[in-house]
Amino acid sequence: MTTDWTHGYRTDIDYTYGYYGELNPLRARIPLLNRGLSLPETFNSCELGFGQGISVNIHAAASTSAWYGTDFNPSQAASARDICSAAGSGAKLYDESFSDFCVRDDLPEFDFIGLHGIWTWISDENRAIIVEFIRKKLKLGGVLYISYNTLPGWAVFSSMRHIMREHAEVLGAEGRGILSRMNGAIDFAERLVAINPAFVRANPQVPERLKKMKEHNRHYVAHEYFNEHFYPMHFSSFSALLEPAKLQYACSAHPLDHIDALNLSAEQQQLLRDIPDPMFRESVRDFITNQQFRRDFWVKGARRLSGLEQAEALRRERVVLTADREDVSLKVTGSLGEANMSEAVYGPVLDALSDHKPKSLGQIEQALKGKEINFPQILQAAMVLSGAGHLSAAQDDGVIGKARKQTDRLNAHLCQKARGSGDISFLASPVTGGGIAVSRFQQIFIAAIAQGRKQPQEWAQMAWDLLAAQGQRIIKDGKTVDSPDDNLAELQSQAKAFAEKRLAVLKALQVV
Repeated sequence: MTTDWTHGYRTDIDYTYGYYGELNPLRARIPLLNRGLSLPETFNSCELGFGQGISVNIHAAASTSAWYGTDFNPSQAASARDICSAAGSGAKLYDESFSDFCVRDDLPEFDFIGLHGIWTWISDENRAIIVEFIRKKLKLGGVLYISYNTLPGWAVFSSMRHIMREHAEVLGAEGRGILSRMNGAIDFAERLVAINPAFVRANPQVPERLKKMKEHNRHYVAHEYFNEHFYPMHFSSFSALLEPAKLQYACSAHPLDHIDALNLSAEQQQLLRDIPDPMFRESVRDFITNQQFRRDFWVKGARRLSGLEQAEALRRERVVLTADREDVSLKVTGSLGEANMSEAVYGPVLDALSDHKPKSLGQIEQALKGKEINFPQILQAAMVLSGAGHLSAAQDDGVIGKARKQTDRLNAHLCQKARGSGDISFLASPVTGGGIAVSRFQQIFIAAIAQGRKQPQEWAQMAWDLLAAQGQRIIKDGKTVDSPDDNLAELQSQAKAFAEKRLAVLKALQVV
C-alpha cells in the first residue's frame, strides 16, 4: 500500500514566488505596542510551509535571527536551499512534512513562528500537529503570525469553489494536467453563471468574484481553489482550535485594520464598543466587514505594559520611508472605501522621512514640534502609511551592519536569476529586515551597475540583449511590443526613471 505524501495539497504545479512581509517579525512591533503589549527579542524564528522560500530567505539574510522552516514539497525546498546557500544566512530549511518536522529534537524554542497561506488548505490532522508544535515550541512572550481564509466572507464563493474543483476532478480529461482541467472548470463555472441559477440570483456578487479570480496567476489559482482541503473558518472556530497552545489574540497584522474610521461607520464602532468580550467582538467585526482573509498576531503569555512603558517604547520604534516622497498618494482604502489622508498631518510626517533614513517615532515628534501634530497622530500616520505600503519598520544600526553582507550576496544572486525570469520581484533590505519590491528589469539594471555600467542607456542595452537572446519581448499595457527598437526605447525609458527616482531609495535602504 502506498502513502500519499501530498496529503491532498497540490504538488503537480509550482507555487508562486511571493514575498509576505507579515512574516517579518519586525512588522509585529508597532502593532503590538499599539495594543499595549510587550515585545520579545527575536533570536529564533520559524516559518511553516515556506513555499518557494522567498520570504524565509529574505528574512534570514536581512536580520540576525536564526531561521528554521519546512516545506514538504522537495522541489520547492531544494530551490529555497539554493537561495539560502547563495546568501550564506545559515537558515535551516527542510523538506519535511509537518508531522516529521514538528517532532524534531534539534529545534530551539522560537520567539516567532509564522504561517502564511497554509492553515486553510491542510487537513485537520495537520492543523492539530501545528497547534501542538506551537504549544511546545513557542517561547513565553513569543509571537505567532497566522493567516487564513475567513467566514463569513467566503461563505458564498466557497460553494462555487466546490463546483469548480469537483468539475476538475470528475469531468477533467484523464492524463491532462491541472492547468488544463482548471481552465475547463473555470469555463464551466462561467457557463453555469450565465444561465442565471437561483444561487447566483440570491448571491449577485458571485460573477464579479469569478471574474477577479480569472485575473490571478494560474499557479496561484491552482493552489488557492483546487486543493483537496479547503476550510475557511469563523474567527471563533479558529480561536477554539488554537486554545491548547495557550495563546492570546493580540491584533491584526494588517495595519489598516487598526484604523476603525477606514473600516467601520460610527454606528458600527459603537456596537463593537458595547461588546465586552474581545473574542466575540472580533467575530462580529468580521461579520460587519464581510472579512474574507485574516492576518493576525497571537502572543503566548502576553504582558501588558503600563501607559508610561507603552509610550516610551513606541517613541523608540524606528521607521523608514520605502517609497519616493512624490509617489505617495494621500488616499487609502479600507472596508468603507477610499479615504483621503490629512495633508496637514501626513505632509509634514512624509517630509520628515523624505531622506529615507530611519527615524524613531520620537524623533519625528521632535522634528514636528510647533506644527500642532501630536504623537497619537504620528503613530496613526505610521500605521496608515505602513498599511499602504509606503513605510516600514527599521532595524537598529548594529543589526543593519551585521546583515548587510548577507543581503548583498542574496540580492546579487536574485539579480542574476532575473536575467532569465521575472518570477522573483523582491530584494532584501537590511534596513527593514525584509523584502522591497524591485521589478525584473530594475534587478537587471542593478546587475548592470554592479558590472560597472554607469549610464541608464547601458543598463537598458544590457536588459534588451538578455531579452533578445531568449526570444523575449516586453509586454506593455497588456500587449506585446514587437519591434526591437520599441523594446529598447521602452527599456531606456524605464532605466531613466529608475535612475532618477527609485535608485536613490534603494541605496538608502541598502538594497544596492
